Amino acid sequence: MAEKVRPEQEQDQPGRESEMQPQPIYDDPTLKGADRLRDKVAFITGGDSGIGRAVAVAFAREGADVAIVYLEEGDDAEETRRVVEQEYGRRCLNIAGDVGDEAFCKDSITRCVEHFGKLDILVNNAAEQHVRDDLADIHYEDLDRIFRTNVFSMFYCVGAALPHLKPGSSIINTTSITAYQGNPQLIDYSSTKGAILAYTRALSQRLASDEIRVNGVAPGPIWTPLIPASFPGEKVASFGEDKPLGRAGQPVEVAPCYVFLASRESSYMTGQVLHPNGGVVVNG
Repeated sequence: MAEKVRPEQEQDQPGRESEMQPQPIYDDPTLKGADRLRDKVAFITGGDSGIGRAVAVAFAREGADVAIVYLEEGDDAEETRRVVEQEYGRRCLNIAGDVGDEAFCKDSITRCVEHFGKLDILVNNAAEQHVRDDLADIHYEDLDRIFRTNVFSMFYCVGAALPHLKPGSSIINTTSITAYQGNPQLIDYSSTKGAILAYTRALSQRLASDEIRVNGVAPGPIWTPLIPASFPGEKVASFGEDKPLGRAGQPVEVAPCYVFLASRESSYMTGQVLHPNGGVVVNG
């Protein structure tokens, strides 16, 4: 998938997909769904943009209804809902709030189940990252915030979702290539992604007897709002060029991993991680 030239650009956190140049590619209208998720209900954190939006759209193409959770990016979330409903004819429930808040996560799962009547797939995808050039810049408040968003939210959402999940249900957690390679400017973020990797493996063992599968996806450099909201403009312009495939990936290239892990096609997989990362071998 050829990539358009990216100009230097920066955004404030948490980033808006609508302001990115060029726009990320989150859907491929030439692809045809195969009813792999027909009438399933999925709950996706961080579903307003980036990988989360691409997953919501891909799930809808395969016949699922979706609830998407986002922090404050209302315009992005409305675009996701438009595509899900108008392009693929499925239902989309938008829920705004902070996944680092346990009460909000519980309430969001309740709203999803009340709205759709059930829950089959949980995608823990919401995350934040902040570039820090000096270890002294990582303070307790920063650690508390990023672990609440990236890690605690998964405990909160899984805890709230489990009473509604049945045999055959799927939990998919978004970790990162940084869990395997680290990143000197993203030490706290890399640490959260390593924690997610361990959480995914441990939880998969705990829920195997309940026939609830738990897997992960570890993306490499993907063109999402986190990038211009995190890095200086000159790095954004060359983002991903150091990988074997020579470019950043697009969200649409990551979403099929989630479709596969959510569907019966991966019925003999749990505790595993897929690696759409541009060709980097991580041996994990």
